[in-house]
Amino acid sequence: MSTILRTLRNLRRIGFKEYGHQMQNIGDTKAGTLIGKDRFGNKFYENLEEELPLRTRWVDYKEHEFDPSQIEPGWHAWMSYMVDKPPTHDPLMQVGQRVWEPKEHRPTLTWSRSGFKTYSTTKHKYSAWVPEAKPRQSEEPVLQSTPMSEMDVREAKQSIYNDVQYQPTSDSSRDSTMMACLSTLQ
Repeated sequence: MSTILRTLRNLRRIGFKEYGHQMQNIGDTKAGTLIGKDRFGNKFYENLEEELPLRTRWVDYKEHEFDPSQIEPGWHAWMSYMVDKPPTHDPLMQVGQRVWEPKEHRPTLTWSRSGFKTYSTTKHKYSAWVPEAKPRQSEEPVLQSTPMSEMDVREAKQSIYNDVQYQPTSDSSRDSTMMACLSTLQ
């Protein structure tokens, strides 16, 4: 983007209409000398005094929907600083349309709706991996808990109490064993 002073100076030189056109197309204001026009209607400018190096040449495309392939080869060489003389001053570049060049320009359609798109007409050479997990088989049977009625709980407690009561152990260890067994049932 230009400084405010440079933008105002270029606005005074090029006028409001060209200022609006440049801001819409290139986003900057540039004042320069018209060097030439190609067969597509594009205008080529140059300003060696005020522009930065390698930004002294620019093109004003005829079409709003422009494509860089719309520049002729001679003008492309001049725009890219490959040659110093523009095609209007170089006798080798003034040949005109060559025999091998197409009569009408064919734009690059890569990013347009008419661009080439591959079709999925062939079978895929690969397939997606789908993991298949087998159910686990344990060596021990899994005990499934079922809800016990109040009567079943009372009978289980009584059988544990009877088993613990008849073991030949001391009273303190018997009580702790019985309490541990009873706590597992609750």
